[in-house]
Amino acid sequence: MKILALIDCNNFYVSCERVFAPSLRNKPAVVLSNNDGCVIARSQEAKEIGVPMGAPAFKYKAFFEKHGVSVFSSNYALYGDMSQRVVNTLSTFAPSMEVYSIDESFLEFTGHDLTNLESIGREICEKVLKWTGIPVSVGFGPTKTLAKAANRFAKKESWTNGVFGLCDLDKNDEFLEKIPVSDIWGIGRKNGKKLTDRSITTARLFKNLPDLWIKENLTITGLHTALELRGISCFSLENSPPPKKSIVTSRSFGKPISTLQELEESVAAYMTRAAEKLRRQQSLTGGIIIFLATNPHNSLPQYSNSITKMLPVATDYTPDLITAALKGIKSIYRSGYKFKKTGVVLLDLVHKYNRQANLLELTSSKSTEKKNKLMKILDSANTRFGKGTLNYASEGINQPWQMTRNHKSPDYTTCWAEIPKIK
Repeated sequence: MKILALIDCNNFYVSCERVFAPSLRNKPAVVLSNNDGCVIARSQEAKEIGVPMGAPAFKYKAFFEKHGVSVFSSNYALYGDMSQRVVNTLSTFAPSMEVYSIDESFLEFTGHDLTNLESIGREICEKVLKWTGIPVSVGFGPTKTLAKAANRFAKKESWTNGVFGLCDLDKNDEFLEKIPVSDIWGIGRKNGKKLTDRSITTARLFKNLPDLWIKENLTITGLHTALELRGISCFSLENSPPPKKSIVTSRSFGKPISTLQELEESVAAYMTRAAEKLRRQQSLTGGIIIFLATNPHNSLPQYSNSITKMLPVATDYTPDLITAALKGIKSIYRSGYKFKKTGVVLLDLVHKYNRQANLLELTSSKSTEKKNKLMKILDSANTRFGKGTLNYASEGINQPWQMTRNHKSPDYTTCWAEIPKIK
């Protein structure tokens, strides 16, 4: 019999910060969104004193000071590296694994006695905590949807001690009755409202609906979700997630900018990051979109625009992409405006080693090989010594347009200069 486990890191961003600041354990702490805007992660203690998700940081500044809430800017380099450490630890438990998100992963167990699942879950929790410092919750089920539902109880109910299973189909109904229909994995807010309006308020009521009605009102995906709640597996593990069909890199600036030079620096930096992602999934891009926009939430003159540029040859070579991007931003730039945001989109993605060749490529194979070697050297250096070790002059030096992160913690695990020091 096949059993799936969903492992979810508890309050992941805050937990990452606490690994390197243990004095914050059992104390309220929050992590803010880009430009220190809104609360995107809360410790359990912060939830208990009433800090809502999405709370604007400037409105809650006095509240944070009054209640001793530790505030952190988002540090995605740290969170991404800690996530990989958790994934590496989880991979020691089962050969089949799907990394679902930065803080969630599925494991597949076969041939295990169901009575041993609790001990397996305890071992997972203890090992991940010991090896990474990150607390996790584990939910077991014969399907991905039931494992996700079980994890909900493991995380929210103290009596589970962080481990819970919905593997006994004859006893699941009493627990599915406690799950609001809108909280079922894959249902969503819109379908949740549609079901609630028809007095279908719980997971148990939903799974017992007639198949034909579900398919007609929630499509085949909704029917698959209901079947999963009944214990019939419809969603298999994605051991190798499919490559993205497009790649977007964009950020809001820390302060409004108006000069073409600053816009060019930001676009060059974003294109560099996008090209790294492109090479990571072994793809090439056949076209790009460059866009810019002012802040629609103020009374200043407004302007936004974008341009699409198709490339003569699909490529992953950063200098060529930056050149195209700089031409694009220059063509749509207008003086006299305060810009809030720029961004790049990579389009028409194809696999690097599984595509039809172009005549232009066949006549410049030596040049292509040289470019590939240069990109490998660049990526290797930045992976080994930290992001930004080698970059392009067009990205700028001081980068005053970078997003505001006044409460950012050090890059403890990805930057040699910021490795924790033992005193």
